Amino acid sequence: MPVKAKTSADFKLSKKKTRKIFVLDTSVILYDHNSIMNFDEHDVAIPITVLEELDEFKKGSDTKNYEARQFIRLLDKKAGEKNINDWISLNGGSKGKFKVIMDTRATDTDAQQIFGANKNDHKILNAAINLALKEKNRKVILVTKDINLRLKAKALNVIAEDYETGKIKDVAELYTGKSSLESFDQKIIDSLYKAHSIAIDEVLKEQSDFKAENNHFYILKGEKSSTLAFYDAHKMSLDQVEKKSFYGIKPRNAEQTFALHAISNPEVKLVTLSGVAGTGKTLLALAGALEQRREYKQIYLARPIVPLSNKDIGFLPGDMKAKINPYMQPLWDNLKFIKNQFNESDKEFKQIDEMVNSEKLLVTPLAYIRGRSLSNVIFIVDEAQNLTPHEVKTIITRAGENSKFIFTGDVRQIDTPYLDEQSNGLSYLIDKVKGNHLFAHVLLEKGERSELANLANDLL
Repeated sequence: MPVKAKTSADFKLSKKKTRKIFVLDTSVILYDHNSIMNFDEHDVAIPITVLEELDEFKKGSDTKNYEARQFIRLLDKKAGEKNINDWISLNGGSKGKFKVIMDTRATDTDAQQIFGANKNDHKILNAAINLALKEKNRKVILVTKDINLRLKAKALNVIAEDYETGKIKDVAELYTGKSSLESFDQKIIDSLYKAHSIAIDEVLKEQSDFKAENNHFYILKGEKSSTLAFYDAHKMSLDQVEKKSFYGIKPRNAEQTFALHAISNPEVKLVTLSGVAGTGKTLLALAGALEQRREYKQIYLARPIVPLSNKDIGFLPGDMKAKINPYMQPLWDNLKFIKNQFNESDKEFKQIDEMVNSEKLLVTPLAYIRGRSLSNVIFIVDEAQNLTPHEVKTIITRAGENSKFIFTGDVRQIDTPYLDEQSNGLSYLIDKVKGNHLFAHVLLEKGERSELANLANDLL
């Protein structure tokens, strides 16, 4: 029997049958205000409770406040004069439709009664349950960054998923920025010691299997000796990397040497350093920046404010400076460590105080840079794993002429409730920008803080 060819009408019918409905939680919108546009041809439902929560978030200068405002504006623009209780097309084309779910009351299954609390999360669960009852022929999925809400949903047989946009596939395969090559051609290593730089074509003549990756670092081991090297994406050459002291800080291993090389390379405008506590990420970034103080007008040191117990910093006593200082203290500690490499009479010791007093060196919270254009600066962002991909993008888009941005952090040490190893801004940045000629990354693996710190990282 001949197989009948499918017509465009058949495909449209099939597509209509498989279209899903995604119910968005507030956490998704605060992570990405454009999330409503990222579900392809499927439809998106927003419980009215989510809009009520967004109303509470819309005031303030934090990124989540910005995300709330932007989503409200986007929803208003898409709705126009139409009733948001009905399905409204997102763009009239390949995208699906959206609506606001008004019904958050109890049905046969009442989340508020089952979990014994009158919480917004339970109203959102009820909204998803009610929608699934009304749309029995369609798959209804609750999308939330809140792991606990996903678990509660599954306990009520509600399909629940994480928001996948912005997540990398596998942290274990995240780009490391470095490679160790055994049995490398000894002639190339000898040439690097003599000339310190070799054109990549010459390298490939001797080592045809060598993989040259833009701004990638290498530990080359030959029969008689070994060396550290770097593929320069601009010169298309393999360069030797030498250990150098930066403002009193000496690299203690190959990875730290690579990190300081990346920070001091004028052709590399974006650097990321990742690694566990004690590997020297922040210290190296600060030392490298101080060494280049004459090349830039200002050095910014910034980190996201992640209040303990998710409390707003407003509950702390004092003015804004007094509120922020506890969160900036690790940066001051690293500056103090660098100062202590010198005597009080040394000019380097005095220079740091002078730079702080004249605001040549400025410690600031990230919330204060929105809308600014940062030219002729080195901008160091510490604890970048606590940023969302959108926050990282917002920071980098502030870059003006002659600016270098350095992001440091540990992708496995997340302090914010709706981020994880795969969805945080640092992992996202490393994964998306690797291989670009303006970017260099180094994974620092060896702890150098102390034997005790290494013990804790290895055994506890």
